[in-house]
Amino acid sequence: METAPGLFPGSHFTLSTWLIFSSLYLFPNIYAEITCAPCVLPVQLKNAGNVYLSSDTGKYLRGDQKKPNLSTAPYPGTGVTSGRAADGIPGLVAKLEKDAEVLNSGALMENFTESGLDEEMFSDEYLASDSEFEPEVKRMDAALGRIKRSVPEFLESARSAGARSEEQRKTSGVRLDGSSKRTEVRWNKDDDGKVSDSRSDEPRVVSSTFALAGDSAHNHAVVYWSGKNSSVILILTKLYDFHLGSVTESTLWRSTDYGSTYERMNDKVGAKTVLSYLYVCPTNKRKIMVLTDPEFESSILISSDEGASYQKYRLSFYVLSLLFHPTQEDWALAYSHDQKLYSSFDFGRKWQLVHERVTPNRFYWSVTGLDKELDLIHMEAHTPDSNCQYVTCRAHACSESSKTYPFPGYIETNSLVVQDEYMFVQVTTTGRASYYVSYQREPFVRIKIPKYSLPKDLHIVSTDQSQVFAAVQEWNQNDTYNLYISDVRGVYFTLALENVRTSRSLGGNSMIDLYQVAGIEGMLIANRKVENQVKTYITYNKGRDWRLLQAPNTDLTGNEIHCVLPFCSLHLQLQMSENPYLSGSISTKSSAPGVIVATGNIGSELSYNNVAMYISSDAGNTWRQIFEEEHNVWFLDRGGALVAVKQPTIPTRHLWISFDEGRQWTRHSFSAMPLFVDGVLVEAGAENQIMTFFGHFSHRSEWQLIKIDYKPVFTRRCTEGDYQTWHLHNQGEPCIMGQKQIYMKRRPGNYCMVGWDNSRILSAEPCICRAHDFECDYGFEKRGDGNCQPAFWFNPSTVSRSCSQGQNYLNSTGYRKVVANNCTKGVKDLYTARKQQCPNRPPRGLVLATRDDKLTANLGSNVTFLVRLEEGDSMRTNIQLDFGDGTAVSYSNLSWTQEGIRHVYRSAGIFRVTALAENSLGFDASSLYLHVTCPVEHIQLLAPYVVIKNKEVNLTAVVWPSHFRTLTYFWWLGNNTEPIITLESSISYTFNTEGMTTVTVQVSSADSILQDSRNIAVQEFFKSLLLSFSPNLDEANPDVPEWRQDVGRVIKKAVLQVAPDIPEDQLLVAVFPGIPTAAELFLLPPRNQSDGRKRSEEHLEQLSEVLVNALNQISVEFELKTGSRVIVYVTQLTLAPLVDSIPRHSSSAMLMLLSVVFLGLAVFLIYKFKRKIPWINIYAEVNHEKEQEMISTVGQNDTTPKITLSEFSSQKELMEKELEARAKRAVINTCESTREIPNCTSV
Repeated sequence: METAPGLFPGSHFTLSTWLIFSSLYLFPNIYAEITCAPCVLPVQLKNAGNVYLSSDTGKYLRGDQKKPNLSTAPYPGTGVTSGRAADGIPGLVAKLEKDAEVLNSGALMENFTESGLDEEMFSDEYLASDSEFEPEVKRMDAALGRIKRSVPEFLESARSAGARSEEQRKTSGVRLDGSSKRTEVRWNKDDDGKVSDSRSDEPRVVSSTFALAGDSAHNHAVVYWSGKNSSVILILTKLYDFHLGSVTESTLWRSTDYGSTYERMNDKVGAKTVLSYLYVCPTNKRKIMVLTDPEFESSILISSDEGASYQKYRLSFYVLSLLFHPTQEDWALAYSHDQKLYSSFDFGRKWQLVHERVTPNRFYWSVTGLDKELDLIHMEAHTPDSNCQYVTCRAHACSESSKTYPFPGYIETNSLVVQDEYMFVQVTTTGRASYYVSYQREPFVRIKIPKYSLPKDLHIVSTDQSQVFAAVQEWNQNDTYNLYISDVRGVYFTLALENVRTSRSLGGNSMIDLYQVAGIEGMLIANRKVENQVKTYITYNKGRDWRLLQAPNTDLTGNEIHCVLPFCSLHLQLQMSENPYLSGSISTKSSAPGVIVATGNIGSELSYNNVAMYISSDAGNTWRQIFEEEHNVWFLDRGGALVAVKQPTIPTRHLWISFDEGRQWTRHSFSAMPLFVDGVLVEAGAENQIMTFFGHFSHRSEWQLIKIDYKPVFTRRCTEGDYQTWHLHNQGEPCIMGQKQIYMKRRPGNYCMVGWDNSRILSAEPCICRAHDFECDYGFEKRGDGNCQPAFWFNPSTVSRSCSQGQNYLNSTGYRKVVANNCTKGVKDLYTARKQQCPNRPPRGLVLATRDDKLTANLGSNVTFLVRLEEGDSMRTNIQLDFGDGTAVSYSNLSWTQEGIRHVYRSAGIFRVTALAENSLGFDASSLYLHVTCPVEHIQLLAPYVVIKNKEVNLTAVVWPSHFRTLTYFWWLGNNTEPIITLESSISYTFNTEGMTTVTVQVSSADSILQDSRNIAVQEFFKSLLLSFSPNLDEANPDVPEWRQDVGRVIKKAVLQVAPDIPEDQLLVAVFPGIPTAAELFLLPPRNQSDGRKRSEEHLEQLSEVLVNALNQISVEFELKTGSRVIVYVTQLTLAPLVDSIPRHSSSAMLMLLSVVFLGLAVFLIYKFKRKIPWINIYAEVNHEKEQEMISTVGQNDTTPKITLSEFSSQKELMEKELEARAKRAVINTCESTREIPNCTSV
C-alpha cells in the first residue's frame, strides 16, 4: 500500500494546488489550499460539520468523494479529483489559515537569519536581489488590504525582467536561468559522531526554471503529469474570486519536454473561455476532459492527444464531479448540481440521464470480477418522501423495471460504500445505528461488534488483505477511537487497539492517528492515549500485539540518549500532509520495505516541541536521527534514494540526497534564488529520473516550475553485486505474519540506479504456528495473562441455528488465525476451531421483528416480518406466525423464512403478532404489537350546543376513515392549560361555570394532527324547539360546517323578525349535520336572573309559546336565494334535561301523539294490503323469496293493536330520547354523506 505521494502503476497525477508560502508564515492572512485525486491521504474520519467518506492510509482516494458516517476509501484507480473543494464545493481539500501579522523589513530579514538557512541566504545571488524585498515590505499593508488570495503576487526579479517583451512573456513564458549544473555539499557523521562538510564536483543535478508569466494573480492550479512513457505536463491556473464564488480568469499551459518549457494553450481552447477543472482518463492518459466555468458557459472540452487539440461540446447541466470507469476508457459518470447522475460512453460527447435524487459522491462503477455487468452502477438515491435506498441499475438503460435494491429497506444518508469485495450500509433505528456488510455481493448481514460497544460513530479504515479495519467511537469516548479488525467476510469484529488518538487537521477534518506501513503486510503504527498521555505503538501482526518504539541511542551529534522503556520511548507524528505534494510527518514506500521516515520526539509522551526527523532502516526496530528540523522527505529511484527539502516555512535553494537510507546526505543546489517550495512531483517517468519543484520566490512573484534531472547523480545502473539481503524481523523474531521474509536492498553508498524491473523480495518461507499468530475470536477478550476468555455477554456454547442434526460445525477455541498469516503446523490444531457434530437442541432465543424495525405500518402496505433463532436446529424447527388479524402461516423449517414473511393488513388497529418455534425437544415464542393505521382525513366534534351546569355531558369525536384504538385524542376544555388525553373517541365532562365555553379536540395519527372545535353554552336551564324546513333547503345544503353556521344566522334573524320582543342574546340556533336539514332553536334564560329561577322559567315558557304559534302559522321564512323561499316549521318542543317540571300536554305534543297513531295505522294498512300496491307488487315480483319471508309473520286476520295515551312517555322522557336519537342520526347522516371514504375500523 502506497503511503507517500508519487507515481504508482496505473495512476496519474492531478493536482489542484494553492501555494502555501506566505499564507502560512510570512503573510498568514492568505489562504492556501491543495487538492489531489489519486494521492495518499491520512486516515481521515470526518469533515467538520458533516461526516463523510474517509481514506485509509496508502489508498488512493477518489477526489470527488466526501466523508460519510460509515466511511472508507474507494476502489483504487476509479477516478480523479473533481477539484471543487477550493471553490466551496465538495472535494478533497486542505484549507490553511493563520492570523495576520504586520511585518516590516527588519522582521523579514531577522526571520531569514534566525531560521537556519545555512549560508544560502547570504550568497551573491541572494544579496543581489535583496534590495527588492524592502520596497515590497513597505507595500505590505496595502497588499493585505486587497482581496484574499492563496497565492501571493510575485515580485518581478531582475533575472526574469529583461530578455523578452510583455507579449512574448504572455504567450510563451520566461525561462529564467536555463540549464545549469550546481555544486553540492556532502555531510556525514565521522567516527566521533560529528558532521563533516565537504565539497565535491560529483555527483550533481541538472535543473532549469520556468516562470508562468502573466499568471501572478492566479491563485489556484491543477497540475497533471502523465508520468510513465509521457513527457507531457498540463497546468491549469485560475483566478478564483472568493467574493463572487467563481473563477474569473484561467490559463492552460502545456509542456512536452518534462517541464523544461511550457506553451500557453488559451488560443486552442478559446481565448475568452474560462476553464474550471481538468480531468484525465485513468486508463488512457492521452484522453483529457476540461470543464468550463458554468458562470460563463456550461461546456466540456475533449482532447485525445494529451491536450494538443480540443473539441468543445455543450452541456445541459452543471458538472460537480466526474467518475471514470476503472477499465473502459470512454465510460464516465457525471454528477450535476441538481443531484442528477448522467452517463457517457463516448468520453463526454453525449450524456444521458441515469437517475435523479442521487446522494453526492455515493455512486460507484461495477467492480471487475464481482459484478456481472460492466456498466452496472451502485448508488444511493432518495425517494420522493426523502428516504434513502441502495439502488443498482445499468448505466445504458436505467429504467424503473431494471432497478434492483440489494439492501431491503431504507439506509442512512451518506452511508453506502462499495469497495473491493465489500459493500457497507448503515441503518439507524430508535437512535441506535446498525451496520451491514455484503461480502462478494452476497446478501447483507449485520456486522457483529462486541455487544456493548454501542458505537456513536464507525468508519471503515481499510479493506486490504481480505479483511476490514474499522475505527469505532464508542458511547464513552470523545477524542479517541477503538480499532477493530474483522474476519474474512467482514462480519465478526474483534478489538485490536483501544483509545487511538484523533486530531483536528487544518482543514477541519478529524483524523485518526493510525498509519499502515507500506511494503510490509500486517505492520501498523498508532498513537494511543494512555492515562492522558499519547504514546506511539507498533504492531507486526495486524494488531495482535503492540509495543512502544525504542528511542535512538545517540542524537545527531553523537551524544548518548538515556531513554529507558517503558518510561521513555520514541513518539512519531502520524499526520499525512494535506498538501499531497508535501511528504507529511511520516513516509514509507512499498518499493523500499523497512524504511520509515518520520517526525517525532523522545520522551514519556508525544509532543510537538523539540521535534526532529528520524529514520528506521529495519522496519521500526531501531531508529536514527537524521535532521534537527522538520523536512519533507521523498523516495527517489523506487526507494533507492531519499531526497529532503526543508519545510515551506522558509525559502531554500538546496535539496539533500541520500543513497544509504539516511546515513549520509549530499546537498545540491536546484535554484539560483531561494524558493518557497510548495510541492514536489517525484518519479514522473519510467526512464527519466526527473522531479519538478513548484513554488515562488516572493509573495508577488510568478509561479516557478523547476525541473530537476537527478539522473547524473547516478554513475551507472545497478547490477547484482550492488545488492545485499535484509531479513525482516521484530526485535530479533524473524517470523512476521507467519513467514520469514528476505528482501534485496542496494548496498549503502552505491551510486547506481535501481530502475523499474528489479524484484525486491528474495524469499518468503512459512513459519511454524505459535500463539502470536492467533488473535481472540469474536465474543472473546484478551485477559492479563494474554489468554482469550469469553466476554461476560457471550455464551461460548451457542451453536449457530444453521447447524442441523447430522451436520458438523466449527466450535471456536476462543482464537482465530490472523488473516493473511501464512504459518503452518505448530499450535495450529490447538487454536483452530474444532469440527463437531451438530447437537439436537430445543429452540432458544427466538426474535421477531419487522424488516425496518418499526412497529407501525400503513393500511394496505406490505409488512415484512423477520424471524431469527439464536439457538436450535433451524432445519428441524417448525415456525408458526400468527399475524393477529385472524390469519396465520406455518413453515416446516426456518430456511423458508430467510427472505422474510410478508403480510398485508386490511383493517386498522393494534395487532399482536406472535411467532412460535417448536421441535421435539421444546419450543420458544416471541411477539410484538403492530400498529396499523390509515391517514385521518377529517374529524368532527359531536357535542350539544347547550348543556346543563354541573351535569355530566358526553363529547364525541368522529374521524374519517374510522379507526379502532390507533389514535390519540387531546381534549382542550375551556381555559384549561393541559389537555385530557384519551385513546377513546369520547369522554364525559361536567361544566361548572355558566356562559359560553370552547371545546377543542385534536386527533394524532402517525405524523399528522387534525382538530375541530365547538362553542357550548352552559346554563342552569333552557328550552328548545326542533325545527324542520321546506324541502327546497335540502337542495342547497352542501353539508359543510360553514354553511350550517351561515344558515343558522339567517334562521335566527328570521325568528327575531316575527318575535321582536325576544332578546337576541337569549336565542341560539344550531343546524344539524346531514340531510334532511334539521335544526334546534334554544331559548336561554337572561344573563342576570334577578327575578328568580321560577319566574325565568315562566318567561321562557311564554317565549316558547310565542315562537310555536309563529311557526305553526308558517310566518317564519327566509330567502336563501332569489325566488327560493324556505319555510321554517316546528317539530317538537323540549325542555332541558334534568330540569324539574310538571308534564304538560301541550298542543304540539298532542299533535305528535296523533301523528304516531296515524303512522301506526299506515304501517298496518301497508302490510295488510301491500300486494295491491303497485310498487310493492313490483318489489315482490323481483324478490319472490324475500317477499314470502317478509309477509310470513303477518296474518290476514291480524288486527291493529290498541294504543292508549297512558302508554306514551312523558314530555321529559320524550325529550331525552329525542336528544339521544339526534346524536345517533347525526352520526348516521355523516357516515352516509361520506360513503366513498374507506372504513379503517377493525372488525
